[in-house]
Order: sequence, then C-alpha cells, then structure tokens
Amino acid sequence: MEICQLRQSLLNCSGHALVIGGPGSGKTTIALKKAIARITSGMEDWQSVLFLSFSRAAVARVGEAMRQQVPKEQRTMLSMQTFHSFFWSLISTHGYLIGAPKKIKILLPSDEKIHYGSIKKKDRNENNPDWVSWLNERQRLFLEDGLIAFDLFSGNALGLIERSEHIRDLVSKKYPLIIVDEAQDTGPEAWKCIEFLSRNSQIICLADLEQQIFDHLPGVGPERILAIKAALNPLEIDLGTQNHRSSGTEIAVFGQDILLGNVRGAPYAGISSLSYNPKTRGQNIVLRMSLGMLHRTIRKSTGSYARSIAILTHSGASAARISAALNSEEKPVRHSLAFDEAEAILNARFAAFLLEPKLESSRLSDLACALELLASAKKAAGRASATKWLAWAAKVKSGKVSNAGFVQNVLGLIDSMRSNSLEGDPAKDWNFVKRELRKTQDKDLIEVARNLDYLVAFNRGRRISAGLGSVWMRDGQYTNAREVLDTALAQDQILNGVDDPPGIQVMTIHKSKGKQFDGVIVVREGRHNGQTLESSFVWWGDTPPYRRSRKILRVAVTRAKYHTLILEPVFPQCPIIGPHRL
Repeated sequence: MEICQLRQSLLNCSGHALVIGGPGSGKTTIALKKAIARITSGMEDWQSVLFLSFSRAAVARVGEAMRQQVPKEQRTMLSMQTFHSFFWSLISTHGYLIGAPKKIKILLPSDEKIHYGSIKKKDRNENNPDWVSWLNERQRLFLEDGLIAFDLFSGNALGLIERSEHIRDLVSKKYPLIIVDEAQDTGPEAWKCIEFLSRNSQIICLADLEQQIFDHLPGVGPERILAIKAALNPLEIDLGTQNHRSSGTEIAVFGQDILLGNVRGAPYAGISSLSYNPKTRGQNIVLRMSLGMLHRTIRKSTGSYARSIAILTHSGASAARISAALNSEEKPVRHSLAFDEAEAILNARFAAFLLEPKLESSRLSDLACALELLASAKKAAGRASATKWLAWAAKVKSGKVSNAGFVQNVLGLIDSMRSNSLEGDPAKDWNFVKRELRKTQDKDLIEVARNLDYLVAFNRGRRISAGLGSVWMRDGQYTNAREVLDTALAQDQILNGVDDPPGIQVMTIHKSKGKQFDGVIVVREGRHNGQTLESSFVWWGDTPPYRRSRKILRVAVTRAKYHTLILEPVFPQCPIIGPHRL
C-alpha cells in the first residue's frame, strides 16, 4: 500500500493503531492530522485529544509542530503532556483514594539525592540494605507526608486507574483519543495504564524500535511493541525510513547504514567529519574549528547560519569537559550545558534563601540554615564536605560559631545580603547574588555561583523569575523565595516541555532523544577500558556487532535537520563507522 493510502487509512481508522517509522518519517505529522480529524468530527468543548510522550523534549517538539500545523481554533482541544504530568494530574486529584494525604507535593530529584547521594548507581538494588531503607522511607513520605517522588508516579497512577472504574471513565470521557508518542519506551506500569484506558479511548501508538535507547531501564525492551500488538490488535502502519526532518540530505541514510553495519566509503550528503590528533591539538581548538565549519556548511546549503546547534557526547563527564573547553580562552563560546541538575538546584535553593529578607536578630539561625542548605547540595553530589558543614551548622545552633574560613565567608555573605537593598527585578537580584558569591573569593561559594549560571542556562530562569517577580509585587520583598523556586522547578519538571533555546547546547546523546537541531556535532573520543584505548562510540559492555551502540549513534546523527559533523581523534579507529570519507 502506498504511503498516502496508509496515512488515509489512519485518518479513517476508528479503532486502535500502531504507526511505526524512523526518525523524521512523519509520525508526528500524521498523528496531528489524526487529532484534527477527530476534533472536527465532533467533540464536546470540555473534551481533548491527549498526546502523551515519554520525554519533555518530545512534548516541546510536538508543541512546535502543533503551532505550525493545527488551526488556532483547534489547539485548545489538543492536550500535550508527558506521562509524568498526566500521572501527576491523577495522583494530585485522587491520591487520597490510595491512602495519601489530600494535599500532595512533589519530592524533587534533587531532594531525593540528599538521601541517597552517597549510594552509587551500581549499588541501588534490592540487595543493598541502605537502598532498600531509602525506598521504604520514600514510600512513607508519600503515604504520611504527601511527598511523592517521580519514580512513584506510574505505580500509584496505575493503582488508581486499575482499581477505579469511575476514574477510568472520567479519563476516557475527557480524552476519547489518546496518542502515545515514543511508545517503545513506555515502562510496564505506564503501558498498563494505557491498556486499561484502551477499553473506552481510541489509542494511537507511535514507535520506532530502533530508537529504543532507554532499554537499560527496568521493564523497557523490545517486548513493548509485542505487548501493544497483543493488547490492542491495532491497525499497523509502517512509514519506513522516509525522511522529512532532513530532506535533501542523506543524514537518515547514514543513520540507517550505521544501524545495519554497512557505512559506505563514499561521502554522504549532509554528513562530514573533522579528524585531529589529540597530542598536537587541544579539544578547545578543534571544537571552535568544528563549530565554524558547521556554521559555514549550513549557510552554504540554506543561505543562513544555524539557529541551533547541539554538541553530543557519550557521557556527562565528557559534556562537562566540552563545556569547560568552550569556556576557556579569552573569548568563551556561549552555550548551555544539559547536566545532572541536583547539585545546581540545591545551590539555587541556597541563592533563594539569600534573597529572602534577613534580620540582625536571626543572624546565627540564618548562618545555620545556610550551612545546612549548602551541605545538602554537597551531600546530593556525594561529597565528603557535607558532613563537616553539617557539623558546623550544629555548632552554630548551640551558640558556637567556628572560625573556619568557609563559615566566616558564609556569615559575611549573609551580612552583605542584609545590608544591601535588592531592586525587585528578579534577574538583576539573582545576578547580584552571584556577584556577592564570587566576591567572597571562596572556592566553594564560587562553585555555587557557577551552578547558578548552569541553572539559568538550562532555561529555568524564566519560570524562576516570574515566580519571584509576582511575590515582590505582592510583598515588596522575596517572601518564601525557596518555596517559589521549588514551585517553579516542579512546574518545569512536570507540567511543561523543555523549550530548546537557540544557540549551542552541549548534552549527552541520551538527553538529545526527541530533539532536533539545525546542526549537530557528534564528539567521538578515545576511552580506556582498562586494557586498551577504544572508541567512545562503543557503549560500555557492548560486543560485536555492537547492536546497542549502533542504535545510540543513529539517534545522535539523526538529530540534525541540515548537517551532522563527526569530530573525532585519529586514533583509536571506530569499529562502528570504520575508516570513512565523510
């Protein structure tokens, strides 16, 4: 059947459907057309088509597509949410039915890490009594204090949907059509929720099994597509590998050849590489060179420079090194870094504390609070200094102030904030806090300031500023600024997609999933495996024919609309892309 006929069959379909296709094959486009068709066929004003996705990045991408393809008068009847935001709406409304308090708040990941920051990833399992103890405490926090962690969302939402026919009916009446994006990545509990709702709602699943790079998570694997077929008996539509994202290039072809293990020796349109010798050229130099090459190449093919560029790498540590390299030299390259946010968010809570009104009479209690907040950030990062700082805080509470330089610097910072008037402009006052932190000349407080830069660069600044601004307008001061910050961060984590700002973004390949950029630089490095130097394109523990590594690299190279550049050392060679002439 021709592609146009397949698309029409989906528009005409009244039952469940499964749409399979590669990156840029048009899955989102046909799903939005299906949504329009359902809306125009007759829905009540209070009803919506629900678009669910595994990632916030995908929700943001669909939001952009909606603004381009869906008539303005119909947009209000299309609800785009992550699974987390959808589950949150259920739990916050009906959580009392499963034993939680009526008022529920989100336990942010940064606060979770305060509890388990010293437990390494490899030890977070049921054989570790410390980890099991935290899991029990996490459950207690939800049932007794109404604090719920993200990992408890899906299980508790499933409990509500599974036990209550009334809730299932309410959801299905509200959402007669549910579109599940990235369906291959849904975990077992999330999928079970969809399966229950399929009794009364039409379900359209969009999937690409070759983009299933989160199959290291519990319950995520190739069996998900089989479960979808078994549960829904859907109309199956395969859009194949046709490419609309990077049309006019061979980016998708290159990605498919990587997957199949037949990268050709001849060049691909839209793909290039820059090789360098790490012994003679530093990464800061070659990164700048590659950015210049990418901009010029995109301008040559499109007539304008790239509006958005992603630099993708294999690990968070590598992303941090790349960010540091871009910040080196006399003229740093402006960019944002997608990073592990826990320490930055907890340091932001300390900055919000500094913005709160201070009294001379509470000087020592403020010092103790400040030391505890700073220690929380260190504990979440698994750093030993947290214990010492907490001990200093305890001494302050008993009336004794340590003469340690760090304690005195924090006390001086509090005194400075109390004696200086803030302007009521959140952006200016936030920057004032950063300047005061740097003026202390204390390396730990300067690191706090750097974390605040990361937080705003990660596009949290707008929401934080709006919340603080409304409080200042009401009170003439930043009352409860920490609570305002937590609310803004929770809204960002749960209720909103990620608005990818223009410019250069540095991130891991896994963080790029669901995103798209004008240009992409994929960084390959040499990595020592304990015996020899190997290509970072080979994922840890992967073995020939490197199936998992190929899937991950395919995701990376296909994020680009116009051009992908591979930045790589001349050694070691890569067994996945091999010697090539890109």
